[in-house]
Amino acid sequence: MKRFIKELRRREVFRTAGLYVGICWILIEVGSVLLPTFDAPEWVFRGAIVVAICGFPVMLVMAWFFDVSEQGISFQGDPTDTVVEQLGAHKSDFVVIGVLVVALIVSLSLNVRNEAPVEVKLEPIPVLVSAFQNTTAEPLFDIVLEEALAVGLEVAPNITVVDKSGALQAGAKLKLAGSLQPSGNGYRITLEGVDISVGEVAFTIDEKADSRDAVLQAIGELAAKARKKLGGSAPIEETQTESFMAASLEAASAYAAGRQFERAGELDEAAKSYEQATVADPNLGRAFASLALVERTLGRTDAAAAHWATALTLMDTMTERERLRALGRYDNAVATWTEFVEKYPSDIGARDSYAWAAFQQSDFATAVAETREVLETLPKSHLHRAKLALYAMYNSDWQTAADESAKVIAANPEYGVAYLPVAMAALAEGRVDAAREAYRQMAATSETEHGASVAELGLADIDLYFGEVDEAQERLRAGIDADIESGNDRMAALKYIALAESYADQQNSSAATRAATNAMQLADSVAVQVPAAMIYAEAGDITSAGAIADALLAQPNEHSRAFGQMLMGLILQSEGTRTAEALAMRDAIGTADLWLIRYQAGKAYLRAGHYLEALDELTTLKERRGEAASAFLDNMPTYRFMAEVPYWTGRVQEELNLRSAARASYEQYVALRSQGGALAQDASARAASLSEQ
Repeated sequence: MKRFIKELRRREVFRTAGLYVGICWILIEVGSVLLPTFDAPEWVFRGAIVVAICGFPVMLVMAWFFDVSEQGISFQGDPTDTVVEQLGAHKSDFVVIGVLVVALIVSLSLNVRNEAPVEVKLEPIPVLVSAFQNTTAEPLFDIVLEEALAVGLEVAPNITVVDKSGALQAGAKLKLAGSLQPSGNGYRITLEGVDISVGEVAFTIDEKADSRDAVLQAIGELAAKARKKLGGSAPIEETQTESFMAASLEAASAYAAGRQFERAGELDEAAKSYEQATVADPNLGRAFASLALVERTLGRTDAAAAHWATALTLMDTMTERERLRALGRYDNAVATWTEFVEKYPSDIGARDSYAWAAFQQSDFATAVAETREVLETLPKSHLHRAKLALYAMYNSDWQTAADESAKVIAANPEYGVAYLPVAMAALAEGRVDAAREAYRQMAATSETEHGASVAELGLADIDLYFGEVDEAQERLRAGIDADIESGNDRMAALKYIALAESYADQQNSSAATRAATNAMQLADSVAVQVPAAMIYAEAGDITSAGAIADALLAQPNEHSRAFGQMLMGLILQSEGTRTAEALAMRDAIGTADLWLIRYQAGKAYLRAGHYLEALDELTTLKERRGEAASAFLDNMPTYRFMAEVPYWTGRVQEELNLRSAARASYEQYVALRSQGGALAQDASARAASLSEQ
């Protein structure tokens, strides 16, 4: 063995192997960086590694048989009087060592450079931009300057411009106050950063514009200076010089006016101003996007689609934040808002919109998490804390719902919407008196629109949950009269729906359909259409139910289409096609995973004989009972839907021969509906039968 190792050294196999490994090491490390840079296919890098590995034994064989020297390549002869030089005595030793050292340095360097950068959480900077003082006697400058400055400031991901009403809650410590004045043949723009807490000027910067048309560009340069003063972060600031640009001052002014009208809720005026902006500058993408959003809100869907199509072709004229905001608002896409908050984590409005988009997708956990982030910046916002309580309620997190609502109520007892999660949490936990008291307190508040009417619906909802039908009907009729007298058609319609459901519980189909028709004449929201169609289908009025289903299926909104599919399933059931009904429910859940659809799916699977699927759906209903609090996600009480879940669970368990569990479910339902009713009588009989077996 010693002789063999000696021969390997004589033939310089060790030196050659070391040199080969070092060179391959360097090439592979460099390739791991350069190949992806040039978009090389992944198989190229893998192939290089395979070639290096396969070449190693070939290299060893060649090193054994051949010698490379100054005289060239020669065949290695048998040793005669072999003399093996000490390590380091040969120049190739230093070459090998040098290559290995270089390989090690290259490897360490590349690995250190490729380490993931430490993420630094940027400090949010909410800033209030006040109206510019315009001393030029040119009214076009009156509102456009602050709009242009806001766009330029928000290039920095951690700067967010807040309005005057939200400045205090957002913790804004700085106000930017500007002025525009004539200067020779041009203009001088001055901007002061004022410390709000002490009212002192923290900094002053200025910029000159040589002409009227150069003012917007000067505002962009002024915004860049202000970002540095404010501590706006560098990553986007260094790579972008985005600012508010338009083909003319007239176009920019019209757009700014549209923004003011939109914030004030004057959507018709906003649409007119945005349209003026698009006429003045046909390439002003932000104006087309804003016009599309306003038109859609006004119900002008064809006009909105046309303007949005134009906006999509002009996205490169907008800043990145504007692009993402417009895309998110128009499509309400979770993916867009996710990207937005990743790039602009301090944008309060984006996080609020992200929470809303997640809520619409029934992702209540994300809605809760994002609203918590908003409250980090707006800790005094009653609106957002109430939203957090509501999202937690839908997420069946009753403790958080009650705790956050309590904070709102403690700070402002007149904030009526905060009482809904309190009432629902108490009802879900069996504290009925506390639930009723919460609604009574809501009725006495002054800062929630129609709080008293919502509270009356909530009290009737509790009555129906416990099967106290006569009390509910008396309350609902009085509430309907009061709503109609005050012109509150929406609330009157919702009460008519609850009244119709109470008649259906009494198996009074004619009274139920009359009440549903009255509701449809007052309002056409999903919360009215869907239960009305359910009542029509149960009463055998397939024509009316089908008309509503068709109307919902034609809507672009996923929730509307899903409810339309659910209603088509109920129509199929009434026609005796039970398997088709179950398939329709499954498709509806695929369109939008809503609690009420899963409720109908559970019953459909039961009727079709798919008992395990039915049990799975009914179990899901219990786990997601927070959504039953307001089945149409509109903060209107519907917890009464939850009442029959134990009955249908018992039916499924009985079919699966789970007699003990079925009896317990029936007894739970009978205890809930102590005043009786058709289902309560049936449940009582089934429970007794199971006890005898």
